[in-house]
Amino acid sequence: MSLQTVFLHLPTPLPSVQLSLPSTTPLSSLPLPINLNPSTYYLRTTTSSPLPSATTLNSLRHVDSPSHPISLHLCPRLAGGKGGFGSQLRAAGGRMSTAKATNVDSCRDLSGRRLGTIKEAQRQADLLESEPALRAQAQAAEKSKLEALERKLGITPADSLGGDNNGEGSSKRRVEDVDLEELARKKHKFEDNKFLEESREINENVRAAVSKALLLKKKKKATASAGSTEMVKKVDQVKKAEKDKLAMPPPPAATVA
Repeated sequence: MSLQTVFLHLPTPLPSVQLSLPSTTPLSSLPLPINLNPSTYYLRTTTSSPLPSATTLNSLRHVDSPSHPISLHLCPRLAGGKGGFGSQLRAAGGRMSTAKATNVDSCRDLSGRRLGTIKEAQRQADLLESEPALRAQAQAAEKSKLEALERKLGITPADSLGGDNNGEGSSKRRVEDVDLEELARKKHKFEDNKFLEESREINENVRAAVSKALLLKKKKKATASAGSTEMVKKVDQVKKAEKDKLAMPPPPAATVA
């Protein structure tokens, strides 16, 4: 019976263990250095999933080198959660689908044209089709505005009189009879006293604020000029004292008797 070298890697901080066992030894018969319940741990190799307890060491040998040592890892089993992972995935997928972009204008159709260009062309075509209706609506609005102005000025169009010079329309003026220069020379009195008073107060406040700002500016300039003048005077005095000191003749040398 051949012996097989096994390196058993225990969980940290326990050290690894080297064993020499018969090749027919099952994993359930491994002499573990600690007393563990088989339901709380499992064994696996470096590249395998959890191994059954009936697996023998002979089945774990390397095909190319049977004498090569076998490395086994002792891993603790982790308790499972309460579930609900699938529902969480479905909820996350729903949120991702709602946040999906709906702007596909940069995409192209089968002919290679961008969808945004096609939409813009369709919008321009609809605008050209509705242009006569929009123009007629604008003309109607302008006509109603002009009629309202004529009614305010007491003017009626010539066709509304219908040739009846003595009827109801005779008391109103025709457009041709209105003197536009006279209307332009006519003076209109503005009698909104509240607006005039507020306007006068605003003008006075603005004028007072500008005057105050100009006065403060002048005071600052005067203070700065006075300070600079004093500084210049002090500098001139120091220079003059130095010049006088240099111009003073040296004292006479004392004669030794």
